[in-house]
Amino acid sequence: MGRWTDYLFVNAATLLWAGNVVLGRALREAVGPWTLAAARGGIASVLFVALLWRKGGTPQPLRRADRWLVAAMALTGVVGFQVLLYAGLRSTTAVNAGLVNAAGPLATVLLARMLVGTPLGRRHVLGAVVSLVGVAVILSQGSWQTLARLRFNPGDVLVLGAVVCWALYSIAGRKLLERHPTAWVTATSTVLGALALVGPAAWEWTLEPPAWSPGVAAALIYIGAGPSFLAFLAWNEGVRRLGPSGAMAFYNTLPLYAGLVAAVALGELPGPAQWAGGTLVVGGCLLAAAGPGRIRPWR
Repeated sequence: MGRWTDYLFVNAATLLWAGNVVLGRALREAVGPWTLAAARGGIASVLFVALLWRKGGTPQPLRRADRWLVAAMALTGVVGFQVLLYAGLRSTTAVNAGLVNAAGPLATVLLARMLVGTPLGRRHVLGAVVSLVGVAVILSQGSWQTLARLRFNPGDVLVLGAVVCWALYSIAGRKLLERHPTAWVTATSTVLGALALVGPAAWEWTLEPPAWSPGVAAALIYIGAGPSFLAFLAWNEGVRRLGPSGAMAFYNTLPLYAGLVAAVALGELPGPAQWAGGTLVVGGCLLAAAGPGRIRPWR
């Protein structure tokens, strides 16, 4: 039962992020990427400060290496990932963005191996590949001709950069979460990243003022409270329990959940390709996370 609870954390995060991708695409003409990321980080920071004040207590003193890890999490997950994702969503298509995001689990296991020597389990690699195929089936509607006609643009490169940033964020987070509480690690990196976004967002504001409306304000509140506050907490707790490679095995559920959100919001029911691809995505995730192939905790 405990392992299924571990899976629940990362799936809750990807479900919330599915809504973030949809809103990020919808807000592309109303709010610039730096401003959007800063607003998201600012709202989440207020919630995190309130959470830590309520919980009370002080964390263990930070080692010098821990300070670098906190800074790395802020720059990769809060600044780099968000800005690159929102900038990429301004020009790339949903199909291309989904395919690029599907590279996340493979990027994580490879970077974890190269940077910190995390053992590569066969189940992780095989599961990531299976779920990657599932995402391709979903996005291509089961037609390989659709995939063959894809053309990549600069937005795809930006989204790929965001995926790499998120992999690095997860790797740095796992090392830090071995010594400090999840809430404190997530809050500190979020606040630090939000502060780093203030200057660029102010500069962008002078060039591209946001087109404010009640809908835009509501979307920003959701993005700050859901994908930034709740999802970051859930993801980092999942990383602490499963390791970065184990958690990223479930990252490919994001396109699947995005399709379900679209079905609810737009009345677009999934077809045979979506069901087949979704089965592969979920099966690949379970294959990567279950059994002896699970990544062992670092020592």
